[in-house]
Amino acid sequence: MSTPSHPTAITFVEVGPRDGLQNEKRLISTADKLTLVQLAIGAGARRIEVTSFVNPQKVPQMADAEAVCAGLPQRDDVTYIGLVMNLRGAERALATGRIDQLGAVCVATDRFAMANQGQTSDESVAAAKVIIALAREHGRTAQATIAASFGCPFEGEVAEDRVVAMAASLAEAGPVEVALADTIGVGNPAHVARLVERVRAAIAPLPVRVHFHNTRGTGLANVWAAVAAGATVVDGALGGLGGCPFAPGAAGNVASEDVVYMLERAGIATGMDLKRMIEASHWLANVMDRKLPGMVAQAPVFPKAAEE
Repeated sequence: MSTPSHPTAITFVEVGPRDGLQNEKRLISTADKLTLVQLAIGAGARRIEVTSFVNPQKVPQMADAEAVCAGLPQRDDVTYIGLVMNLRGAERALATGRIDQLGAVCVATDRFAMANQGQTSDESVAAAKVIIALAREHGRTAQATIAASFGCPFEGEVAEDRVVAMAASLAEAGPVEVALADTIGVGNPAHVARLVERVRAAIAPLPVRVHFHNTRGTGLANVWAAVAAGATVVDGALGGLGGCPFAPGAAGNVASEDVVYMLERAGIATGMDLKRMIEASHWLANVMDRKLPGMVAQAPVFPKAAEE
């Protein structure tokens, strides 16, 4: 199995309004969430995970999902993604009339699947396939994410064969892509490259998307390894915020601005405006009233623009 060379471009997905905020104890206003979406659009994001339709008692930060959708800018060139865990969530998302793409989630292990959505791993795959079909019936698209693809907070190591089989099953339902999520940030570049390549072969011609958390400082290295192995869609969250309420020890996503800096400097186009991303990250730090984990927004600008 040959590894492809680095691409000239990838598709970037901003997940800050959902995954970046969902684990924050301090409730962020609907207005600030909508400003975050607008800043992401202004920085070039054309696929944005704007909210999740989950039980507000379990994830209070997402209790205003319908209100966020109602305030989304009317943009024909932006795909708004709503994360859903079950049929009820999918129906809520579709009822808003503003969600363009459903984000279905399944989990690679039984114990985490039970903690995350109250079902076994196999049941989560079946539920994701139903959600994908429902989206298609309503003239929408759907993506599918395999959570804990690289390791589980409860069961430890996850067999690569299991993840590949799940991806192949999900692909049968016709999502726009299948994502491998390192929910707790335990992946390493060698593992990432191997699994991305195997999944890419199993689901072709569907794209592989990757979603990394930087819990152990390997997030950017894993992005690089994934892109080198053929992943063509990459998630990130402005400022590096994020975490999972149901995954003990999960820390933030890879920071959008860090991912874009790395890829653009390496000659891989992302469609994003780094200067505006850094400005958005500074704005978000003010909203959160603390320094955010992302590194590029804290560093001096490089290279500096030539003086007039």
